[in-house]
Amino acid sequence: MTAKAKESKTKAASTASQKLRLGLPKGSLQEATFKLFAKAGYRIQVGSRSYYPTIDDPDIECILVRAQEMARYVDDGIFDVGLTGKDWILEQDADVVEVAELRYAKGGLTPVRWVVAVPEDSPIKSVKDLNGKRIATELVGYTTKYLKSKGVKADVEFSWGATEVKPPQLADAIVELTETGSSLRANKLRIVEVMLESTTRIIANKKAWKDPWKKKKIDNMTMLLQGALAAEEKVGLKMNVQKASLKEVCGLLPSMHAPTISHLADPDWVSLEVILDEKEARGLIPRLKRRGATGIVEYPLNKVIP
Repeated sequence: MTAKAKESKTKAASTASQKLRLGLPKGSLQEATFKLFAKAGYRIQVGSRSYYPTIDDPDIECILVRAQEMARYVDDGIFDVGLTGKDWILEQDADVVEVAELRYAKGGLTPVRWVVAVPEDSPIKSVKDLNGKRIATELVGYTTKYLKSKGVKADVEFSWGATEVKPPQLADAIVELTETGSSLRANKLRIVEVMLESTTRIIANKKAWKDPWKKKKIDNMTMLLQGALAAEEKVGLKMNVQKASLKEVCGLLPSMHAPTISHLADPDWVSLEVILDEKEARGLIPRLKRRGATGIVEYPLNKVIP
C-alpha cells in the first residue's frame, strides 16, 4: 500500500470514528425541540430520568442540559453544537459561532421577551425609576449591563424561581421571561419595558466549526431544522382546474414561486399544486371552489427548503 493510500485510509477511519456532540435543551424547550427534530427527520428518545437521549443518527451523541448553561458548554468545547436562546448567549458572554436562528419557543413560533415588571400599583413608571431599587431575576448579568447602559444603578439579585411572587415584599421589580404575559397579569404585575427579545439559536464551538466533517454535519442538520420550521406555518394545496378557468384560478393563488401545473388524461383539465401560508387557506379554498376548482386537497408539510 502506498503512503498516500495509507494516509487516505487513516483519514477515512478517523472520520468514521468521529461523533458530533449535540447539546439539547432540557426543560421548557425540550418538548418543542424534540418535535422540531422529528419533523426534520431525526427521531430522538429519552427516558423520564435520563439525560442521554438516543438519536437515529450514529454520528451524533446527545446530552440534555438546561438552556441557561448551554452556551458555556459549547464555548468550552464540551459540546460541538447546541441549541439555546440568544438571551443565554448574551448572559454568559459566550464566544461561540451563531450558526442560525430558529424562531420557536415552548409555546409557539413567536420570540420570548425579557420584561421589567412591577406591581400594578407601583409608582415605578420607567426603567429610570429603578435607580436604587432591588430587582429579582434569573438574567442577572445581562440585566446589570442593560441598566448600566441606561445610567441606572440598582441591586440586581439572582432569583431561584417563583420570581413573579417577589414584588413588592422581596423586590421592587423583576426582570422575567414571558411569551404571552398571562402569568404576569395573574400575579397583578404590569410590564414597564421590554428589555430583550430572544429566539432559539443553533450555536457551534469555534474549533468544531473549523472541522470540515463537523461543519458539514452541523450545516446539514441546520438546513433540515430550518426547513421543518419553515413548514410549520405552510400547507400544500392540490386541485383540478379546467384549462378555461386556469388563468382566473392562478390569479387567486399566492405561491413561493409559481404553482406547479400538470397535465391530466382529460386534455381540458390540469392538476395544480401550490404551497401557501396556512392562515390563507381557509379564506382561499371557498374562492377556488367558486372559480371551478375541484378535488381540492389541503395537506401538511414536513419541510420547506428554499
